[in-house]
Amino acid sequence: MNQEHQQTPTPDIPMLAGCRRVPALGFGTAADPPVEPEIVRSAVVEAIEVGYRHFDTAALYNSEEALGEAIIEAINGGFVESREQLFITSKLWCSDAHPQHVLPALNKTLRNLKMDYIDLYLIHWPVSSKPGIHEYPIKKRTFFPWISSQFGQQWKSAINLDSPNPLELATFLARTLLMFLPLPRFPLLSIKCIVLKSCGLKHCQVEVNPCWQQQKLREFCKRNGVLVVGYSSLGSIGTFYGTNRVMESEVLREIAKARGKTVAQVALRWGYEQGIGVVVKSYNKERMKQNLEIFNWSLSDDECRKISEITQSRACLGKDYTSPYGPYKTMEELWDEEL
Repeated sequence: MNQEHQQTPTPDIPMLAGCRRVPALGFGTAADPPVEPEIVRSAVVEAIEVGYRHFDTAALYNSEEALGEAIIEAINGGFVESREQLFITSKLWCSDAHPQHVLPALNKTLRNLKMDYIDLYLIHWPVSSKPGIHEYPIKKRTFFPWISSQFGQQWKSAINLDSPNPLELATFLARTLLMFLPLPRFPLLSIKCIVLKSCGLKHCQVEVNPCWQQQKLREFCKRNGVLVVGYSSLGSIGTFYGTNRVMESEVLREIAKARGKTVAQVALRWGYEQGIGVVVKSYNKERMKQNLEIFNWSLSDDECRKISEITQSRACLGKDYTSPYGPYKTMEELWDEEL
């Protein structure tokens, strides 16, 4: 790699020995409102150039192809030596959340990314919808019943080595964390049924930021060896599901002013100090650099106390994943927080 492109490695999230390293700061590619693929491609190239090594995409985001093209361009440009230096996450959409559709959906993601493996494949939301209809929002009548106690076995059956492509699967499983059953938006009762009984390692991606700290969930995950990555780390301001509460928090603003930092840096540093990963998105190169500048300083005990006292509320409500026909009829059912 060219000397001028060398970057200080981003610290990794603490993990079990022998597990794939996950850079603590990730770069998100979901855009609301949607943007042209060229904008995503250019932003990812710049992100790799300034030091990002962890990228988050999903079938729903329509950013897989742009991400793959950007990675090829970044390697050719000498910003990174190889694909192996990057950690790539994608997600299974609801219409493909059926045992017989998981592998075809994964293969499509791999083709879009122009890769022979990804590092992590998550279930996007804990619902299934009618196969073959890739849409958002999902029509209320097309949700399928979700039997949480059975899904772990359904998922494993979809990727067992008796499938039609055993060699392909064996190669894939040897290089990925597909067996991570995630917790993204899973009620905790489902977590107990699925994750703790699943084989392999465990990973979740949930909304976490200073205004929705998820302390009980994070403690639960820590006790049970579940790796947590937070999305909406800055509140996803400007999106239909986001909030301005993080970036406009008086507590965070006061800390940022006193420390000579940005509000975003304070929020991201807080997440890093919780021992979790944080995913952030910016298409502005200077802000990309600023967001990386969170690893050579720390918050004081008093600052952490003030942040812990911020009034809490969820931003991403998930109402579009409820239906009067089930399986989740209300948001209370979707977000069962019982421990």
